[in-house]
This record gives sequence, structure tokens and C-alpha cells, in this order.
Amino acid sequence: MLISIEDVVPFIVMMLVECVEVSSLTLAKSAMNNGMSQLVYVVYYNVLGTIVLFPFFAVHNCRSNWPPITSGLIFRFMILGLLGIGFLQPLGYAGINYSSPTLSTALGNLIPAYTYLIAIIFRMEKLDIRSSSSQAKSIGTFIAISGALLLTLYKGPEIIRIVSYDSTKTIVSSQASNWILGGLLLAITGILLSTWHVLQTATIKEHPDEITMVFYVSCFGTIICAIFSLIIERNFDAWLLNSSYEIVAVVFAGVFLGAFRNRVLVWCLHKKGPVYVAMFKPLSMVIAVIMGIMFLGDTLYSGSVIGAMIIAAGFYAVVWGQANEKTNLSMGEEEFSIHKTPLLLCENEVLDL
Repeated sequence: MLISIEDVVPFIVMMLVECVEVSSLTLAKSAMNNGMSQLVYVVYYNVLGTIVLFPFFAVHNCRSNWPPITSGLIFRFMILGLLGIGFLQPLGYAGINYSSPTLSTALGNLIPAYTYLIAIIFRMEKLDIRSSSSQAKSIGTFIAISGALLLTLYKGPEIIRIVSYDSTKTIVSSQASNWILGGLLLAITGILLSTWHVLQTATIKEHPDEITMVFYVSCFGTIICAIFSLIIERNFDAWLLNSSYEIVAVVFAGVFLGAFRNRVLVWCLHKKGPVYVAMFKPLSMVIAVIMGIMFLGDTLYSGSVIGAMIIAAGFYAVVWGQANEKTNLSMGEEEFSIHKTPLLLCENEVLDL
């Protein structure tokens, strides 16, 4: 199977997205440990992300030749904003606040399975047991999830130990938390995220104007989330940013999550579909381990290496299945055109006579 630029670019982009998300989770947990409300955090970083997106939307809107936005599309954008920002993000960060970024990343390993099942229900993915492509995607999804669970639950012997100061680790240390409630909220978030990805893919295929969709979803979602948050969080002091942790977390998330992540995520959903995007969630465990070793002085265990290798094998199986499915589809279209052309030629010859 030849690797094309169309396969390399989405892979690199999604790897960057996962790096940004893991970094943002760590910074958000640090800010919440210092007393920041998760609702305030979500509102502020989405407001900043919408502001960053506006100049790109304005320039794009002046130059684009897309058909005007219909009321139906506006309604879809509002639903996506309500689901993705109004519900999903507050629940997700509440789960992280009650637990930890590690548990969030671990439960995120179930997102490929959620997405695959939901995509089948919405008929965005075909499940044909006799097809080698469907077999590869199904088995690859199972293998990737298994590798992520192994990476999470099994440590094994130490491979690399880096001595670090305790003060470095206190930045991301967890407070006393309710892990059961946090895990439940994170599990619900995973189902909502999978549904959100599928609905985004369906919308962008109907109206493939990615920048417009991202801006409207971000704008509507931010407004809805702000209204809910102002009703729930009535303490004025909670809306003040009192530490450098809170400012850094909001700015980082606003620029890299609210603007960069949302924009390229929709692009990848448009190009590759929801299952491909969801398959990178198990890779976030690998990224978390690597970042922990590089920046937090964590120890590298053999279980992490084995789990990462299994995840890579499962991910390759899914990519191969998608590429093989695309190749078979192209061959089918080419064969159809070959069979169709002689008929057209015969008709033209008859007309000439």
C-alpha cells in the first residue's frame, strides 16, 4: 500500500491535536487544583477561541462562493454547539476535576468503539463481515483499545527512570476527588463526543464550508455555555482569574483548542471520517506517557512500550482497512465507467448514421 500525502497530513495533524489536548488537560487540572471553576474555564477559553476564529471567518466569508446559510443549517450549528460546548465540555472538565487527566485519557480509549458503533447506526460506516476492509477496521479498533487498556493497567519492569524534583510533580497533583463520579461523567462525555463527531461529519458533508461551520458552532456553543454557567456559577469571585496557572490554561486552551483544534478536527472529519479521528484517542495514552517522561520525569515501564506497539498495530489495521475500502470503491467506479463508455459510443455512432 503506497502512502500518499493525503494520508500523511491528516496523521500529522491528528497527532498534533492529541498533543494539544493532553497538554490542555494537564494545564486545566492544574488550574482547577488552584481553585478555578470548570465552568468558568470552559466559558473563557471558548470566548477566546471564538475571538481568534473571527478574523479568519470574516476574510473567508468575503472570498467564499458557498451558497447562503439556510435556517436548517443554523439550527444544526446550534445543536452542535449545544452538544459539543454546552454539554460535552462542562461534563468532561467536571469529570477531570473530580478525577484526573490520566483517567480521562484512559476512558478516552473507549471512544473508537463508541464512534464505530454510532457511525454504523448512522450508516457512515459499512459493516460487512465478509469484507476484508470491515474486518480490518473492526479488528484494528479492538486491538487498539486492548493495547490502550494494557498500557493503562499494566506497568511491568522499569526501562527508563528519570530523577525529577517533587516540586515539578506537584503542578499536576490531584486533590482528594470522587473517582466514581468523575469516571461516570467522563464515560458520558465519551459517548457525547462520539455522537458529536458523527453529527459534525454528516453536517460538513452536506455543507462543506469548514471555517463557517467551526465559527458558528463555536459562537453558538459559547453563548449557550455562558448562559448556563452564569445561572449555575453565581459567585462573582469565581469569574476572576487569580493565578498564572489559570491565565496560562485559558490562553493555551483558547488558542490551541478553541481555534486550532476545532478547525483542523472538522477538516479531518471531512477528509477521513469520524472513525479515523476517534482512532487517535488510544494514541493519546502514548503521548501522555511520552510527555510525562520528557516534562514530568515519569518512569518508562515495559507495559507502556508493549501497549504502544499494540496500539500502533491496531491503528495501522484501521488505516489499511479504510485505504483498501477507498481503493475498491475507486476500482468499482472505474469499472462502471469502462462498461458505460462503449454504450455511449454506440449511441453516438447510431446518431451519426
